[in-house]
Amino acid sequence: MDEERNVPTGSVLVVGGGIGGIQTSLDLAESGFKVYLLEKNPSIGGTMAQLDKTFPTNDCSMCIMSPKLVDAGRHRNIEILTNASVEAVEGEPGRFTVRIHKRARYVGIEACKACGDCAKVCPVKIPNDFEQGLVTRAAIYQVFAQAMPSAYAIEKRGEPPCRATCPIHVNAQGYIALISVGKFKEALALIRERNPFPGITGRICTRPCEGVCRRKDVDQAVAIDALKRFVSDLEGEEASEVPVPPYNGRKVAVVGSGPSGLLAAHDLRKMGYAVTIFEALPVAGGMLAVGIPEYRLPRSVLQREIGRLLQMGVELKLNTPIGEGLSFDDLRAKGYEAFFIATGAHRSRKMGLEGEEAQGVLHAIDFLRRTALGEPVEMGQRVIVVGGGNAAIDAARTSLRLGAKEVTILYRRTRNEMPAQEEEIEQAELEGVRIEYLSAPTKLVIENGRIRALECVRMA
Repeated sequence: MDEERNVPTGSVLVVGGGIGGIQTSLDLAESGFKVYLLEKNPSIGGTMAQLDKTFPTNDCSMCIMSPKLVDAGRHRNIEILTNASVEAVEGEPGRFTVRIHKRARYVGIEACKACGDCAKVCPVKIPNDFEQGLVTRAAIYQVFAQAMPSAYAIEKRGEPPCRATCPIHVNAQGYIALISVGKFKEALALIRERNPFPGITGRICTRPCEGVCRRKDVDQAVAIDALKRFVSDLEGEEASEVPVPPYNGRKVAVVGSGPSGLLAAHDLRKMGYAVTIFEALPVAGGMLAVGIPEYRLPRSVLQREIGRLLQMGVELKLNTPIGEGLSFDDLRAKGYEAFFIATGAHRSRKMGLEGEEAQGVLHAIDFLRRTALGEPVEMGQRVIVVGGGNAAIDAARTSLRLGAKEVTILYRRTRNEMPAQEEEIEQAELEGVRIEYLSAPTKLVIENGRIRALECVRMA
């Protein structure tokens, strides 16, 4: 109180937006104080809004509270802070400083008309806490019909494990919800916000999201990856129009057209940069094109999704290695201001045994690359593949397709420890590939510069 003028000064923070907090705020506001009414929920009203009758008069709760809600919402001296909580209070009586944490509402209060159309089409349903979980509500909601502020809100309860585990944080929960109500185009658009290549990843992704899917607590994980592939294949060749972002006048060179190069080019192009991809191979895609067999990733799917990238305005130059013929200095002279190096890892891991360079010994990455490019590969009728990863499985299954009569995989550990995807292992076995577990090579038997046998040891 100002002693000289004897008039109210300062402001008051009221914590709690129940009927007690509302009435207190109205009384203080009428006395001339600036009142901040803080409530942790999206609207004020508290528990009284949930009651049918009040004690002891047995009056209708909402009939009593509704005028108070309207008065609090309209009073010029009351500012309502919803979705908020007090973090710290400092100072002394009359001069407190309060730090408040305000959670996002995700809906503009001024723009929302509280018509409810958004809730009608929202595909996500969760238990309604206001109704004690007896019914469900949409993810976007109004706490109750007379809620103040009279606007809807979206409650986000953290990041779901499927999205948190995804390397590029695709909103799996969101696109699955859209698919569940038949909104396939919207689901595909949501996927492409983070992943511009759903047709590719829908076939080769290792699916870490499904490993942490909480649906497994009930029965089995949701087929997240298959659903992504479904909406991509449903679109097929009749793809939606690709928006072309405006150029900002700056140029960036991407060296390599593998997964990281393609994604970098996509993101840079969305930001407005003029992007050129320089690829040393005669085909685009890097390991997608020359490391993964066509039976797993059809080239038509790969080219279709790279084609969308080109429609955005990305330029692709094949058979253009960066090195002696074309250097970074040359590119700088042409106006490129930045470079993204995405040359990949195209070298195979060797066993470390003498004779690995002998005729008849092929390394998986080189073998798959030569096969993909249509180069001749000398291979016998009996093939042994050493290793248990996806490259080993791909090499074994590709060998069968090239005419090998007998293919055996040697893996030094057990089936449970095999890093290859389970379905790939099962498919290999169905195709006739034999797998020897707990077997490790110790010596290559070379005769006249060519491999004749492979000595192994049985692991304990």
